[in-house]
Amino acid sequence: MSLKQKLQDDLKQALRDHDNVRKSAIRLALAAITNAEVEKRRELDDGEVLAILSREVKQRRESVEEFRKGGRADLVAQEEAELQVLMAYLPAQLSREEIADRARQVIAEVGATSPAQMGEVMRRLMPTLRGQAEGRVVSEVVRELLSS
Repeated sequence: MSLKQKLQDDLKQALRDHDNVRKSAIRLALAAITNAEVEKRRELDDGEVLAILSREVKQRRESVEEFRKGGRADLVAQEEAELQVLMAYLPAQLSREEIADRARQVIAEVGATSPAQMGEVMRRLMPTLRGQAEGRVVSEVVRELLSS
């Protein structure tokens, strides 16, 4: 079963269960997927759907930060609930140590020795970590490794 089909099935179940948080989060994700399909004029594969879900998760995290700054606890709770729903569709997230291990491998392959070579390391590392780690965290780990 494709990831998109799983989302559609889960939406139907959320509708039956009257689960408004799941319903809202899944509908927004499916809308983003549909928009991307219309733009590309074809069905998306699971990798592309995963990228869209990752983008939706990132958007929720940013919204939570902004709502916290604005003192909107009600909206923070809503966004965090939707974030938890979307996180269930992403692969397990890697720990900083696991990211560092993979980054060390890529740094050795590239032969990077300074932060100036961070771009090359990130270009090779990010495709292997897609959906498993947030780009911001990967960037921090690579920067730390290249600086030391």
